[in-house]
Amino acid sequence: MRATSGTGSEVARMSKEQMRREKFYQITMSIAKRMLADGLISKEEYAIIDTKMKEKYQPTLGTLFADIDLI
Repeated sequence: MRATSGTGSEVARMSKEQMRREKFYQITMSIAKRMLADGLISKEEYAIIDTKMKEKYQPTLGTLFADIDLI
């Protein structure tokens, strides 16, 4: 007996490459957030870094959390 219905609610799996890109985006942005919190970069510089890293890594999930906890 299946615990879920077959109504199209299945979640697509991430490929290893997608997971790698997601991980590197999250790590990079974690460092950038720390730099922002420590006053080493401005909000504008943080936004530039975020834009460039989104272009480079094309994260799937990272964009959902991009603006959470900005200082």
